Amino acid sequence: MRSTTPNDVHAIADAVILDVREPHELVQARIEGTIDIPLGDLVERVAEVPGDTTVFVLCHAGGRSAQAAQYLEAQGIDAVNIDGGIIAWYRAGLPVTLGGAS
Repeated sequence: MRSTTPNDVHAIADAVILDVREPHELVQARIEGTIDIPLGDLVERVAEVPGDTTVFVLCHAGGRSAQAAQYLEAQGIDAVNIDGGIIAWYRAGLPVTLGGAS
């Protein structure tokens, strides 16, 4: 499984980010424009994940997204884990919407 940093993902124009956190986590902090599928729903909703581009997978700290990236790779999807999750994204000073979903 490949991993990358939040800064590297943010530098990619039109990066596809899959957020596998739960809805209550998205309300607290989110990145605009992500595909939001909780890890527990990923198997039944995998068809919603683009298969024709690299998908960068995000969670709170990196554990669930690593599991999701491994699963997606097994399905033939080019998936890359975002190290440190949204915590690292926020600490890097990258754009995050806090306190509510759009």
